[in-house]
Amino acid sequence: MALFERWLSLWVGIAIAAGVTLGLLAPNMFSVLADLQVASVNLVVAVLIWAMIYPMMVGVDFSSLRQIGTRPRGLVITVLVNWLVKPFTMAGLAVLFFDTIYRGLIAPEEASQYIAGLILLGAAPCTAMVFVWSQLTKGDPAYTLVQVSVNDIIMIFAFAPIVALLLGVTNISVPWQTLLLSVVLYVLIPLVAGWVTRRSIVGRHAGNAAAVEAYTARLKPFSIVGLLATVVLLFAFQAETIVSQPVLIVLIAIPIIIQSYGIFAVAYAAAWAWKVPHNIAAPCALIGTSNFFELAVAIAIGLFGLTSGAALATVVGVLVEVPLMLSLVALANRTRARFPE
Repeated sequence: MALFERWLSLWVGIAIAAGVTLGLLAPNMFSVLADLQVASVNLVVAVLIWAMIYPMMVGVDFSSLRQIGTRPRGLVITVLVNWLVKPFTMAGLAVLFFDTIYRGLIAPEEASQYIAGLILLGAAPCTAMVFVWSQLTKGDPAYTLVQVSVNDIIMIFAFAPIVALLLGVTNISVPWQTLLLSVVLYVLIPLVAGWVTRRSIVGRHAGNAAAVEAYTARLKPFSIVGLLATVVLLFAFQAETIVSQPVLIVLIAIPIIIQSYGIFAVAYAAAWAWKVPHNIAAPCALIGTSNFFELAVAIAIGLFGLTSGAALATVVGVLVEVPLMLSLVALANRTRARFPE
């Protein structure tokens, strides 16, 4: 395993600390960066997210979709949990906590913002970091690729309607134009760009998949810089709120953590009951548990603004993502023997 993946939690922790520190020391500089927007899209955040996502999209091989019918059980669980369970349970938990349990602690107008942020997280299952989680659990890389490919295609068509439905149900206004623009910018365009690049490389090298791997390896440093710079930037934008209201961060994190462990339990138990091999069952459960936080953060910023409660909720998702996912990776590895070979 590469140095970055092995110490992922440490690098993200350092980036979070650097972001909060810089946000407190140089708030004016980050205010200038926050104002660099076109059509509700922050240009700096957009560039960093593209740098992060594009190399992952080049790695997505849509020819792998021909293998969908060979071992369908893990894929069925992934699709059902990601799109019929996770978004709705996250919305339910968000409403339960912020409208009921936290009533009196958080003003109603602020609560609706946090609910919106959690809905965006819940409707965006992981599409990039899942390769890391799969590798950590010795998952089947070819099957993980199939799962991610299917997930990305569904996301293009399902993300915006599900988010709009859940925001509408929770009485939050839905700016459809901004929502659809964000899906095009952060899902469709990187996916098409990755597909075109992959076809071009494979065509020039007579179908040699190793050429694609070499290309993505050269891009990997940009992806790492994009990830860490995005974390620094997001925590810098929210630095004052994070430092002044640490209890609020905990309150937002609680439903995210409950949701994550709950979704993992549902998918993992379903895979065990259906006798899915561990190298498919573990990535299958981790895909739905992890979040495509890059997409959630970008859309929260576009819909509600950089300093909004919705953006803060998605940033808290980033905060808990790595340690939470590493704990589930450890659990999956400890229970490997309970699954068929």
